[in-house]
Amino acid sequence: MFYRILDRIGRRLAKALNKPHRHYECFSAVPAGVLRQIMRPGDVLLVDGSSRVSTAIKYLTQSTWSHSALYVGDALADRFEGEDRTLVEADIAEGVVAVPLVRYEAFNTRICRPVDLTGEDTGRVVAFVVERLGHEYDLKNIVDLARYLLPVPPLPSHLRRRILAFGSGDPTRAICSTLIAQAFQSISYPILPRYGFACGDNPGEVPEEEVLRARHFSHFTPHDFDLSPYFRVIKPTLEKGFDYKTLKWK
Repeated sequence: MFYRILDRIGRRLAKALNKPHRHYECFSAVPAGVLRQIMRPGDVLLVDGSSRVSTAIKYLTQSTWSHSALYVGDALADRFEGEDRTLVEADIAEGVVAVPLVRYEAFNTRICRPVDLTGEDTGRVVAFVVERLGHEYDLKNIVDLARYLLPVPPLPSHLRRRILAFGSGDPTRAICSTLIAQAFQSISYPILPRYGFACGDNPGEVPEEEVLRARHFSHFTPHDFDLSPYFRVIKPTLEKGFDYKTLKWK
């Protein structure tokens, strides 16, 4: 009973936090048709959202990006015949859903592409998120996001990531960046790993081999795909060919 009450509170808060701000400034919107020409399956689309929850996430991460979605290409063409459902995302109100690119053509966006991802692993990443369509958004700590919309003292940077470490531990729930992080971790593709050295079998043995240590998927934020040295930033205006001498200024 107690958890049902918390879930109801979480859903009401989610609905309130998901409402857009009236004043949103878009600097570099890219038409959906252009995004469709440039994007490849496995690309991560980062979005500068306009909702109240976006404001909280951007404050906590000190980043422009508040939302992320995975481009799956035509993987869902048979399921959504006649509809351009090429992105899979975890939405605070709808859960894990497939949405069209046109949803974000009026927002500031960034494309992050995993470098040299094989065709087989691309398929596995896409399949991972597609299999989770219909899962719920994790509302366990939605109260924290609501609380950080209120005037509070500046939060130390080393605590912000911990605050965003949502997670009920329920595999049928997900948030936007952790869903995508899990997909890439399922094929051992790095995002922002920790660096360390492997310890030898004998006590006192000097470690020699440098190894990567994976962060828990609940600690990832949309900004991490932008920061990652293993994802290339793709800018549509440059990919299509750019000559500054052809620009017309007024």
